[in-house]
Amino acid sequence: MQIARRRSTAVAATALALVAFATACNRGSNAASGSGGSKPAIGIDLPRSDSDFWNSYAQYLNKDIKSDGTNTLPLSNSQNDVTKLVANVQVFENTGAKAIVMAPQDTGAIASTLDTLESKKIPVVSVDTRPDKGNVYMVVRADNKAYGTKACEYLGKQLGGKGKVAEFQGALDSVNGRDRSEAFASCMKTKYPNIQFFELPTDWKGDVASAKLQSLLAQHPDLNGIYMQAGGVFLQPTLALLKQKGLLKPTGTKGHITIVSNDGIPQEFDAIRKGEIDATISQPADLYAKYALYYAEAAAAGKTFKPGATDHDSTIIKLPNGLEDQLPAPLVTKDNVDDKSLWGNNIG
Repeated sequence: MQIARRRSTAVAATALALVAFATACNRGSNAASGSGGSKPAIGIDLPRSDSDFWNSYAQYLNKDIKSDGTNTLPLSNSQNDVTKLVANVQVFENTGAKAIVMAPQDTGAIASTLDTLESKKIPVVSVDTRPDKGNVYMVVRADNKAYGTKACEYLGKQLGGKGKVAEFQGALDSVNGRDRSEAFASCMKTKYPNIQFFELPTDWKGDVASAKLQSLLAQHPDLNGIYMQAGGVFLQPTLALLKQKGLLKPTGTKGHITIVSNDGIPQEFDAIRKGEIDATISQPADLYAKYALYYAEAAAAGKTFKPGATDHDSTIIKLPNGLEDQLPAPLVTKDNVDDKSLWGNNIG
């Protein structure tokens, strides 16, 4: 009997160890967690690590967690996979999260998870993306329709209202991809009817954008404008392709293809300085991190907010499924690319 009990205990211990190992494999290091043990625990899922923008966001998060003493559970990364996001959220639930920060890349597939969290009274802060359904405590986001409109207006003016433009659309199952695409198309059709624009769905993948651009250039070698909805994934493959084809000509020279991007990463700023691209819209990675933590801690503490102007130069708007804090996102060109207030000039 004693031998049997020992074997039973050993099996149980092994099973527990395997569960712990499986959980750890899907999560980040404890080194990113804050020291604020007396504060409510916050679960944070990073959406992906294949984008310079999201890697910058992660850097800011880790910095703010440490400096603010935020009590976070080990960070997870869902790697642009909604099934991984759901699994990571379940771990947060099981390990005592009082609020969860996420950035679902598929904004339609997360609804049931949000419903589950609401039933367990665990509030959710969604960063950069607004879930199509399911209640959220706060969305921390910039006005993505303004992204598309600003890009359209910049290209329209630079091209003198005529020409051909390629648009690298983000994933259309994402509210960001839809907002930017719809706003860009509406602006082009209304304000610049003599510009022919080609919508190239990419699912936020740089290699897809590059392949489709190559095909488009074969059909339309007189292409003179590009709108990249995410510089973090599109910048390098686009510049590499244009350079290979002898089309990467500096701003102001004959044959230059006018390029406007979204993100505001340091690499885009360098490309603007070199004259390789013309402009980008600075998506505030630093403010995303700062206010994601701010609202998560506020949610865990039971605080509430109302629509209206904030004390940090933004506006909270009412959504059908929650609130959204729309943070400022300025247009960056050669005229202001060295502005030290831009986060892209303040990160390694």
